[in-house]
Amino acid sequence: MVDRLLIRKIRVEDADALGRIDSAIIKKPSRIDFCHIIKEMVRKDEDISCVAEVDGDVAGYMISYLIYSGFGLEKSAWIASLGVDPRFMGQGIGKALAEEILRIYRDKGITHIFTSVRWDSVDLLSFFKTLGFDRSSFINLRKDLEP
Repeated sequence: MVDRLLIRKIRVEDADALGRIDSAIIKKPSRIDFCHIIKEMVRKDEDISCVAEVDGDVAGYMISYLIYSGFGLEKSAWIASLGVDPRFMGQGIGKALAEEILRIYRDKGITHIFTSVRWDSVDLLSFFKTLGFDRSSFINLRKDLEP
């Protein structure tokens, strides 16, 4: 698999493929506007997000962005989303995406990368642990707004 794998920067035309992957993972239609997300990233041209192609087809993606400050945080990166087509899970695609994004951020001098994972997402927690992620000194907070 790895010899047929290409990791490249995300492009606007990848939006439909990302939606298909998200739908396959959650087993219902995706409600994420990947086109809007990618257009913003392309416009800013500093956030790092990549897709993994296998034989020319998008098989996975990782979306991340820079955080410049806040609550004692220095310039850092945030991994916002990761998806691998279920047909390709367990073949190293997520790891290859993460390693490329971490390499790029390291080259840019970013020393802190954050992400947030649901406490009951055991597979995802395990995945990020294998990459060296651990609990941070931050706690995620949430407030629901009335419509």
